[in-house]
Amino acid sequence: MVASPPESPTPAAADAAGPTGTGTGTTESGDYLARRSLRTGTAGWVLLAGLGVSYVISGDYSGWNFGLAEGGFGGLLIATVVIAGMYLAMVLGMAEMSSALPAAGGGYTFARRALGPWGGFATGTAILLEYAIAPAAIATFIGAYVQSLGLFGITDGWWVYLAAYAVFIGIHLAGVGEALKLMFVITAIAVIGLIVFAVAAVGLFDAANLTDIAPTDAAGASSFLPFGYLGIWSAVPFAIWFFLAVEGVPLAAEEAAEPARNVPRGIIAAMGVLLVSAATVLLLVPGAGGAAAMSASGNPLVEALGGSAVATVVNYIGLAGLIASFFSIIYAYSRQLFALSRAGYLPRSLSVTNHRKAPMLALVVPGLIGFALSLTGQGAMLLNMAVFGAAVSYVLMMISHIVLRVREPGMPRPYRTPGGVVTTGFALVVAVFAVVATFLVDSTAALWCLGVFAAFMAYFGLYSRRHLVAHSPDEEFAALAAAESELTER
Repeated sequence: MVASPPESPTPAAADAAGPTGTGTGTTESGDYLARRSLRTGTAGWVLLAGLGVSYVISGDYSGWNFGLAEGGFGGLLIATVVIAGMYLAMVLGMAEMSSALPAAGGGYTFARRALGPWGGFATGTAILLEYAIAPAAIATFIGAYVQSLGLFGITDGWWVYLAAYAVFIGIHLAGVGEALKLMFVITAIAVIGLIVFAVAAVGLFDAANLTDIAPTDAAGASSFLPFGYLGIWSAVPFAIWFFLAVEGVPLAAEEAAEPARNVPRGIIAAMGVLLVSAATVLLLVPGAGGAAAMSASGNPLVEALGGSAVATVVNYIGLAGLIASFFSIIYAYSRQLFALSRAGYLPRSLSVTNHRKAPMLALVVPGLIGFALSLTGQGAMLLNMAVFGAAVSYVLMMISHIVLRVREPGMPRPYRTPGGVVTTGFALVVAVFAVVATFLVDSTAALWCLGVFAAFMAYFGLYSRRHLVAHSPDEEFAALAAAESELTER
């Protein structure tokens, strides 16, 4: 009697068994990846640049100003100049790596190739912490803007937080093309709002307002540096808020048209816009409203303009700016979680996509966590926690660039970083100081993040490193590199 052929596994069974990292190319692995695919060719470089600005634009409207309470105008100014240099150097390094390794994992993909599974997962975890917590911080700022406008009679922010998460996660579930185009429109409105603010604030500017915080008795204290030299360091996390998350542009690589060409162009263009916007608000907000008054404001651009009609306009547009970043960082955390889950580093069910090619659980699960965090209402604390994750990831990504330049000089790189490892080495040094700065601002919050980071690494060490998916793009990049290395050695 002839034996019947084995039945094909069901999707559920395929997920449960999954590819085990053996690289056998089985039917299960084909079905596995088919249920975890994104829509390709959606975005050109202009949309990607818009995405990069969208990630960050809320940082111009609120959050950075808390750095005035840490370093005064002078301290925050110096910190911002240094951090702007770090981000520019880092973006140039990431442009190179994204052109060579275009995948949805972004920084995790780069570190996986350079530093192995441990380094890749550590980088992906740090990025995930940043992107899961940042929307919670932004939600609290959205609440402050809504309450200042008196919209819907809302006086308690949690309704705003809930509505923001529910509405914008829902839009993302409809598909990336729709989401990216809507983000681009909202971001354009937010940029117009910054221009309106700048025109109105110029007439109110008074240089004396920049230094109206009374000097303390700290070492090096003056009217320019009221909190002394250490205040510069303490202001670093808030300077980072001007640019935080622009590094997320490579997360759209698998959904971009010609990613090797368009991702580098998009992230560099976004950085150019952000440098101009950061300089504008850093000078004009305290110059118009006073550094002391702005240091604790939930909506500093509005309060800097006083009770004018223009202030009301900026308030509404500022709400759009906060929404733009909130909306886009939801996209970023979902793609980072999708990539880690698809490769088996985190539970595989988190990377399953719906019929619109949107990763459902990767959107919803971090959203629930972020909403819970937003209920604390502590925007400055959440900001510092997000910066901790970001700064750790920057350290690892810059190490990755240096390692890949040294170890794989022949890797095809459609774009090459000007200055090479000297450029990314500078970013690496500043990023290390940025990690330490988060402990200076709020050691308890930073330690909580460190504890969560350690728990993720324990999960990887005890379980998931033995259950990686060989056919995921990131693991295939690494396998290809290993094979090429063996051929070279022979």
